[in-house]
Amino acid sequence: MSRSAVFLDEMGVGPLWRLRQGAAPEAVDVVAEAAVEAEVAVAEPVAEAVEAVEAVTEVTAEVVAQVQAEAPAAVAATPVPAMPVPATAPDDTAWFDDAPPPPPARQLSDADIAALDWEGLTSAVAKCARCDLCKTRKGVVMGRGDRQGAWLMLASSPSRLEEREGRALPGEQGKLLDNMLKAIDVDAGRDVYITHLLKCRPLDETGQERLPTEAESAACRPYFDRELALLQPRTIVTLGSMAAAGINPGEKPVRGKVRQLGSASVVATFHPEQLLQDETGKAKARAWADLCLAKSTHGG
Repeated sequence: MSRSAVFLDEMGVGPLWRLRQGAAPEAVDVVAEAAVEAEVAVAEPVAEAVEAVEAVTEVTAEVVAQVQAEAPAAVAATPVPAMPVPATAPDDTAWFDDAPPPPPARQLSDADIAALDWEGLTSAVAKCARCDLCKTRKGVVMGRGDRQGAWLMLASSPSRLEEREGRALPGEQGKLLDNMLKAIDVDAGRDVYITHLLKCRPLDETGQERLPTEAESAACRPYFDRELALLQPRTIVTLGSMAAAGINPGEKPVRGKVRQLGSASVVATFHPEQLLQDETGKAKARAWADLCLAKSTHGG
């Protein structure tokens, strides 16, 4: 095999064609040499191009490395402008002082109160500002007991103890009243409702209890009238002289006499607090007579 044939075989090219029988060996050598020269002519530019790419890659790598090495220093040397910090509002509520006060709760008219149910009435009394007592009170005292009771126990205005506890006739006063009613066969926990003509405690400028004014009594009267309409009692027992006088303004109350308020019979007696302070027993004896009168009037 000729030198050209060996070279082509090593390259995996092999002979491009076979000689026809009788062809001259010199022609084969000429063709093989021409093929090798063509292969070399193609390979040399490719190799040069590869070397050029490798050279560019090396230069690029050097530039990148240099930039990476110098970047932190350049960044550190470059002054960064300070960003403005947004001003924060001071941690106080001084701005609230300039805000307008909330509008006062709408006060119900007498007609509005006359249409309330028990829950609405209780809510209205708690938020009432129909008179100046709302400025000094520490609480209101709504009635308590059986809202379908046939007996109504009525006092004038709450005491200090009642205002503090928010309950009509608490403590020893309530126990004494329960015993008084039990003595005439009335169940205080089942058939009795207890309330006041006024729902707030009247105080003078020194903080002492005082009698209610006519304006205060008139402002609170619609609440009692609504209680009376919802309850519809058969018998009202007024507790103390102020309640006896206030239930029918302008009418002089008389103990031992039955009066009328609508369809209800009204009998006056002493307030339990007066009876607790009675050391002679005379007031208790009169109170017993009053209860007997109320019982006989009530019937059953």
